[in-house]
Amino acid sequence: MNHSPARQVFYATLASLTVGASAWAHHSFSAFDMTKEVDVQGTVKEFRWTNPHSFLVLTGKDAAGKAAEVRVEMNGPGYLVRNGWKRESLKPGDAVTVTVHPLRDGTLGGDLVKVTFADGRTLSAAINLNRVPAPGEQQ
Repeated sequence: MNHSPARQVFYATLASLTVGASAWAHHSFSAFDMTKEVDVQGTVKEFRWTNPHSFLVLTGKDAAGKAAEVRVEMNGPGYLVRNGWKRESLKPGDAVTVTVHPLRDGTLGGDLVKVTFADGRTLSAAINLNRVPAPGEQQ
C-alpha cells in the first residue's frame, strides 16, 4: 500500500497525539491535593518496587481511630534510587509516618512526599533533578 506524504504526516500526527494524550493522562496528579501535606502513621503492609510507580500499603487508622488500609502512590524506582531508596528500604512490619499529598475524595492515602522511620531517618520521594551523587554512587 502506497500512501501520499500528506496522508503519512496525518497518520504520524494522529499517532503522536494519541500516545501523547495517554502519557499526559497517566501522569496527571489531579486525584491528589498538591497544595496540602498530611502525615499518616502506620505499619508497612506491602511495598511494591515497580515501574512506572512504586506503591506502598500501610495499616493505619482512619479519622475515627479505626484500623484502615492506607494506599500511597510513589515515583518509580528510577527516581527513588536518586533519593537514596533501595528495594529493601521498606519492609512489612516497619513503623513509619508518611507525609502525603492527600486524595481529593477524602479516601485515606495519597501521593508520597516522604517517609519518616521510627528512628527519625527520612527518605524523600520528591523528584530531585539537582541532586549530586555521592562519591562512588551510580548516577
